[in-house]
Amino acid sequence: MTLFWLEFELIRIGDFSFTLARLLSFFLIIIVTFVASKIVQRGLKRLYGRGAAMTGAQLYALGRILHYFILAAGFLMAVSALGVNVSKLTILAGALGVGIGLGLQNIVNNFVSGLVILLERSLKVGDFIELSAGVVGEVLEINMRSTLIRTNDNVDILVPNAELIGGMVTNWTLEENIRRFRIPFGVAYGSDKSLVKKAVLEAAISVPYTLSKKGREPIVWMTGFGDNSLNFVLGVWVSPEQVKAPTTLTSDYLWAIDDAFHKYKIEIPFPQRDIHLRSGFDTISARNPEA
Repeated sequence: MTLFWLEFELIRIGDFSFTLARLLSFFLIIIVTFVASKIVQRGLKRLYGRGAAMTGAQLYALGRILHYFILAAGFLMAVSALGVNVSKLTILAGALGVGIGLGLQNIVNNFVSGLVILLERSLKVGDFIELSAGVVGEVLEINMRSTLIRTNDNVDILVPNAELIGGMVTNWTLEENIRRFRIPFGVAYGSDKSLVKKAVLEAAISVPYTLSKKGREPIVWMTGFGDNSLNFVLGVWVSPEQVKAPTTLTSDYLWAIDDAFHKYKIEIPFPQRDIHLRSGFDTISARNPEA
């Protein structure tokens, strides 16, 4: 029995006949397109799990580009299934151009910026970055319009891709995943500087994730004379897993330095003020001779 109802005509515009069969074909192709994209994404994840030659960031970038390509190809096939001549979509392209001029330029800008990020690989999933606005976190996803960044407080922030291309971004893990941190501290005036250096270096070595190989040993710099203290900075290289937790890292080193100061009886500075009486003192003495 012929399914004549599939040829039921819904709309006719000139020579174009919009039937139920074409409508079903359109939605079927769209569904198959999304399913195919999902299969490709899962296949790439399995390749990474089996130790593929490409890194996880490279496979992610390849997956996103293939995702956009599959969606574009599927859309063209779906439109063709409706009976529209794909080669004559100039009117649609013109309408799209008008739409871009009226307000879609921001979306297109972010989409193109996202492609640039994926192809240039200056920013990858898993990188720990710092934006000029002060946002610090790990890149979780690079999507069509925005990039998802998760801070150490588990706050998810969506940053438009155009801002990542046009603004200043500090990538802490672009080429290498180790980094040197600077921990400022101070001691009271009169402290033995050599003993301070010894104590702080011992404190740095006691922190388990401190690197101490040649060329990347902990180091102590004296940076200036403060109002109440001699100012120093501890420079220390840390292992990759700790780079993404700067607050915890700073706390661990300050904790260890304080313990070392107690061990060597090094005094931590506190505010001090001197009062000088230059006028009126003689008058006060005359009124109070017994003072």
